[in-house]
Amino acid sequence: MIYNLNSLGIEHLNPMQEEMLQQVRRHDSVVLLSPTGSGKTLGYMLPLMEAMQLATVPTALVLVPSRELAIQTQSVAQKLCRELKSYACYGGRPAMDEHRAMRSLSPQLIIGTPGRILDHIGKGNFPCDAIDTLVIDEFDKSLELGFRQQMADILALLPGVKKRILLSATDSPEIPSFVGIRNVHRMDFLSDTDTDYSDRIRQYIVKSPEKDKLETLGRLLCSLGSTPSIVFLNYREAVERVYQFLHKAGFNVCSFHGAMEQKDRERALFRFQSGCANVLVSTDLAARGLDIADVQNIIHYHLPMNSEAYIHRNGRTARWDREGASYLILGPEENIDKLDCITDIVDMPVPDAWEVPSSRWETLYIGRGKKDKVNKVDIVGFLSKTGGLERDQLGMVTVFPSWSFAAVDRKCLKVLMARIAGQKIKGQKTIIEPIRR
Repeated sequence: MIYNLNSLGIEHLNPMQEEMLQQVRRHDSVVLLSPTGSGKTLGYMLPLMEAMQLATVPTALVLVPSRELAIQTQSVAQKLCRELKSYACYGGRPAMDEHRAMRSLSPQLIIGTPGRILDHIGKGNFPCDAIDTLVIDEFDKSLELGFRQQMADILALLPGVKKRILLSATDSPEIPSFVGIRNVHRMDFLSDTDTDYSDRIRQYIVKSPEKDKLETLGRLLCSLGSTPSIVFLNYREAVERVYQFLHKAGFNVCSFHGAMEQKDRERALFRFQSGCANVLVSTDLAARGLDIADVQNIIHYHLPMNSEAYIHRNGRTARWDREGASYLILGPEENIDKLDCITDIVDMPVPDAWEVPSSRWETLYIGRGKKDKVNKVDIVGFLSKTGGLERDQLGMVTVFPSWSFAAVDRKCLKVLMARIAGQKIKGQKTIIEPIRR
């Protein structure tokens, strides 16, 4: 298989990835500890691709703790090598649809959350006799979320596994015995890269005069302008409360948490990734598995539960060799004593003035997707030829199985909607409408 690093915006492998490539070739059991944002997915994907060159059935299985990480991992695989057939399985959509898609695709690589993978194996939805490589990404988080028994059950149903690869961004106190790792080769890049990583993140304390930090958060976001920011909270209800406040204040904001429907989560991530919204308000669900380019600011509205949570949240910025900033909003009675990982943090005053930044882009919902034989080229062609959009008036376009999203210049939206009203995409009628949440 021929892989293309340029498709991921990478010119060459970093030292960790080079070492990972060599060690996975040599050893049957590898544990990689490396900071978030250092490129672990690419590190294990390359040796997997080498081993799957001649495969016509699944020979590798990647277990991940969240659907977002499953989608992100498959995206890396697809961009890296067009020849590689991969499929991501996760909750929030019918398992039967996944079964039909896998049967049609005949993937060499399957990626999924433990519960959904266990369901497919139990129903015989994909052949697993040839699976000889198992990857458990973010295995520490998987144990926290209670996937231990599900993963143990999966291993019991995969007797042909010979190579086991575990990955984490933090040092785990244990490697579960059910994984069956013997003579493990451990690669620890945490201590080597922590200093360089922390140097690329500026850390600030923002003091709120009130216990309710909403006004302080609003002023802070105004001072940051339109730069992409993720605001972290500890509870779903708090996410919605903060979202409603910012939305009513005029911010281009979206919310993200585990209680949302999959379609709503996909829409929120698209709006944030495409620049239609510059603020993402989330629980720690967004602290792992999301590789969003150019997130510049991490805002801790609620203090993280521990130092590991702080590190993972901050890992959404300063990815690869970029720089970023982290802001801890502290109420009158709060302090950072329990966060022993923090060094070189300074106080930052925020101005009293409110000037809510605007966004250039608006999200367009299109009610057709891959199931309807509609692809990105079809949508770009439709919006350009029928809608009259110029190249610089159309931003990010993403096609899902049953629907699609496109970012369009908000200045052109009214004229665009008039031009495409009642028109068909690839001969099919569909709903096309702007969405703002």
